[in-house]
Amino acid sequence: MANRAAGREVDQTEIKQLDTQYWVHPWEELETVGAQNRTIAGRGEGIYLYNESGEKLIDGPGGMWCAQIGYGRREMAEAIAEQVVKMPYNSPWSSTSKPAAVLAEKIAHLAPADLNHVFFTTGGSTAVDTALRFSQFYNNVLGRPQKKKIISRERAYHGSTYLAASCSGKERDKTFMDTDTENVHFLPSVNYYHFGEGLTEEAFCRAKVDDLEQKILQLGPDHVAAFIAEPVLASGGVIVPPPGYHRKCLEVCRKYDVLYISDEVVTGFGRLGHWFASKDVFDIEPDIITTAKGLTSGYLPLGACIISDRIFAQVSGERGRGVVFSNGYTYSGHPVSCAAALKNIEIFEREHILEHVRDVAPYFQKRIRELSAIPLVGEVRGVGLIGCVECVGDEPQESLAFHKAIGTRIDEHCQKLGLILRPLINMCVFSPPLIITRSQIDDMVGILDRGIRLTMKDIEREGIWKPGQDSAERAVS
Repeated sequence: MANRAAGREVDQTEIKQLDTQYWVHPWEELETVGAQNRTIAGRGEGIYLYNESGEKLIDGPGGMWCAQIGYGRREMAEAIAEQVVKMPYNSPWSSTSKPAAVLAEKIAHLAPADLNHVFFTTGGSTAVDTALRFSQFYNNVLGRPQKKKIISRERAYHGSTYLAASCSGKERDKTFMDTDTENVHFLPSVNYYHFGEGLTEEAFCRAKVDDLEQKILQLGPDHVAAFIAEPVLASGGVIVPPPGYHRKCLEVCRKYDVLYISDEVVTGFGRLGHWFASKDVFDIEPDIITTAKGLTSGYLPLGACIISDRIFAQVSGERGRGVVFSNGYTYSGHPVSCAAALKNIEIFEREHILEHVRDVAPYFQKRIRELSAIPLVGEVRGVGLIGCVECVGDEPQESLAFHKAIGTRIDEHCQKLGLILRPLINMCVFSPPLIITRSQIDDMVGILDRGIRLTMKDIEREGIWKPGQDSAERAVS
């Protein structure tokens, strides 16, 4: 095979050929590998991406929940370039750097309560993996080697490393993948729309909190190390637990000496209008917080596991004599990524982005909820600048292919109209750049409205759906 010169010019047709022939993408469907026709992202500006034809597209998912300050920030490029020239890398085993040290202090200052110990990772998965490993390490140091089990929730997503993936509760992601089924246990879904029938939201909340307590008692409090929970289950479909849920779950964890890990990889750094959602939105002060994505607004990879003084003190100092937390990465505290994060935070503060999110989020939530009037829409939910429009309502196994087809059609229509979606089967998920304006929200919601209505016409015309048809009828037809 002939070598290709790095950096040579290639046209759009060749880019697609190289992509399908050589790049195995995340969550690649291997039955159709090599036949995909992905959009080529050519450049970005603000909330927009431009494809290979130069067409402007609103980035509805905000990259992968991460494009907080938007695209094309020259000062980010300059900060990154300056650090590359000054010092592109140092070993975190034997030295430190100014960007990493200053960023650690900054994150500790922004995090709630006594979460003051920052462990840098390469992204969200490794941040979660670090938190889970720390919970087990913590109990080993305290002489409780049997206290290792981790409790998570159905529909949760916590990452792609072995342990983080084991704690993810999206069953279809595990069909052909091995995970730890001995130490990881799951609670039933907290999705009130699908599972709250016959219960008030308050009663549903009590039942979900009781699920946690009963699981701890079933496994034995002396065997449970941690409970891990996203404040909002993002990739699970933007599931917002009922009011008071997180606070009550934290109380249960404290009762049984179980660490509470708040996975803020998505909700951290502004998505809900605050640096972190745990305290300011959900009124909890967890033992550990994980973050990534918005930490650098996607400009470079970086994650962090933030540990509270309360638990860190129990395994350090005199209590940590002879103890080594032998976990880390070649790129922990990478100086260039940390420089990007510091510039990202500077932009947040200077442009009052958190205040902007708190200002426009109610309008965003109002506009997307107006889509509930479309017959194909089952539920609209969300909080802050994150939302989900779930089409056709429930999701019985018999009609999974139907629901996938719905999501694909909506995505195709919207892209032609100028909007990138992230279809999760039959759910249209939004997490736009935090700098989005009201008029841009109108544009985004307007395109989705048209995309859903065009899809509705398609499937009505084909005779596979009609308004008012329930899921059982769809499964038979």
